[in-house]
Amino acid sequence: MITCHWKSFSTDTETYTLDAFEQSVGDKFEAMMVKDSDSIPTVIWTNNHVIIVRKISRITNEIYFEKISRNPVCE
Repeated sequence: MITCHWKSFSTDTETYTLDAFEQSVGDKFEAMMVKDSDSIPTVIWTNNHVIIVRKISRITNEIYFEKISRNPVCE
């Protein structure tokens, strides 16, 4: 499900609120995609990036953000 409203989520060590997320990635939130069976989003769109949320391992609930530019400049 894609939503344009922020839904806070938590890992084993951190809780991501809208303010904490925007501060951590340095960009403004636009939308997120959350699978029905998961509380952590799989993709987050910001003004300048598409952020893929990757799990570090299957055992722990830790994640990292892979940032991809939305509009890359090609010369």
